[in-house]
Amino acid sequence: MAPPSADGLKVIILGGGIAGLTTALALTKFAPPGKVPQIDIYEIRPEPAVIGGAVNLTPNALRMLDYLGCLQIMKDRDYGKTIDYLEVFDVYSGKLAESSFRGPEGKGVGDPPYKALRITRGDALKAVLAAVDAQENITMTCGKRTVRIDEQPDNVTIHFDDGESATAELLMGCDGIHSVVRLKHVEPERKATYSGVANAFGFAPIEKDFKVHFECTAINFARRGMLLTSYYNTKMDSVYVGGLMQVPDVGSRDGWKSVGADADKTRQSLLDRFGDAKIPCIVPLIEKAEDFFLWPVYTLTKYGKWSTDRVMLLGDAAHAMPPQGESTGIVFEDTVLFSRCLTRWIEKGRPGPNLREPFEAYEALRKKRIEVAFDESKNVVSTVSDAGWFGHTLKTYIVPWFLWFTHGYREKHFREDVTTSDIKY
Repeated sequence: MAPPSADGLKVIILGGGIAGLTTALALTKFAPPGKVPQIDIYEIRPEPAVIGGAVNLTPNALRMLDYLGCLQIMKDRDYGKTIDYLEVFDVYSGKLAESSFRGPEGKGVGDPPYKALRITRGDALKAVLAAVDAQENITMTCGKRTVRIDEQPDNVTIHFDDGESATAELLMGCDGIHSVVRLKHVEPERKATYSGVANAFGFAPIEKDFKVHFECTAINFARRGMLLTSYYNTKMDSVYVGGLMQVPDVGSRDGWKSVGADADKTRQSLLDRFGDAKIPCIVPLIEKAEDFFLWPVYTLTKYGKWSTDRVMLLGDAAHAMPPQGESTGIVFEDTVLFSRCLTRWIEKGRPGPNLREPFEAYEALRKKRIEVAFDESKNVVSTVSDAGWFGHTLKTYIVPWFLWFTHGYREKHFREDVTTSDIKY
């Protein structure tokens, strides 16, 4: 356990999801000896949200989770399913390509080696929560809605709708794409916009003799979207079914909630799009899937403001983009690299009247990588958008070539260890 220190920073984190929790762990893990921060996390929901689809944690993401003390909890609780490689299919003609996490010796990528892990968002969050609960310097309070943020030269105060307030030296906005910290303080004019695609997902229980066309996880392209089918537990008694597809905007978040609540309508939409698949298990998996949700994919503009003098945005609050295979890992990278920059500033004696110096060091280190990820995410939107016969056929030729061409880039990124890499500060 890491007890708080009187010499450590007082930090407020707004957002009790994966981004906020891993930020708290990273700030604790990288704190200089004797300067462990006192961290208070505030979450708007009455309890942490453990619902959601299944995410793929790539080797670099697992490396960071291991360093933060979360991966061993996942292993001890038997959360998730190890993914050796991802298979890519055309639902009309069969297998197109593979993307491997096995590395040169079959043990994984990097040193030490890691493969990938498909895990539900709920299980991932529960593991991170368990790691946070073991830290004496971190507290979490749920059911707190922020209505105002006041920043002064030497502190920042958040005011809640119940009349209470909290003050710290540093405020971290880890509260997602509709971030209150961004919209009420850092950059109010930078609002989320609908990307044009939505994710419809559910979980299909299967019998032992049910035959699927993949070993671990598969991306299945069709003319009107992409269907992800994957195991997500070691029992392999259920398959995550998630369709990323072009869906007209319904105009409001409440409207999306209403549409998304109609599970039968969501299922029928997937059947309309993938019902003509030649792969035998596709239709039965959609039919078997339970608790379907429709999740609109919102995005922010590529460029934007991430910080003020004492407030920093991390994760989707700063740079939400359509999913491009590494979204969760990018958030973990944010938390680790920011924490390392902040620690370096503390080691230098906390020079300056505010936190501009470590903030600028982090942004100089991070923004170029995020801009590349934004460009990659645009390809995802175009790839899953509706296409005619010719456009889809062209896609089946381009996707394998693209995976081959970018293999070296992905492998290099999977090997990267941001816990020790040069932060140039």
